[in-house]
Amino acid sequence: QSGTWRGKSFIGGGRSRVRAVLFMAALVAIRHNPVLKAFRDRLVEVGKPKIVAVVAVMRKLLTILNAIIRDQKPWQTA
Repeated sequence: QSGTWRGKSFIGGGRSRVRAVLFMAALVAIRHNPVLKAFRDRLVEVGKPKIVAVVAVMRKLLTILNAIIRDQKPWQTA
């Protein structure tokens, strides 16, 4: 959530199975991918709730996967 959001954040809607798979993939990525771990840690440092940071990683994973499919190239950090 950007800005000074007040209230609870909820993730919902869409396909629950896809959301569950993305959530687990985000947890694994946070643990093993240094770029995504740094992204999540930076969000938590500025005061975002941990679950909001995980959802942000989920969205970033989707963006990365879409770019990989679009360009037909493996993901590179630089």
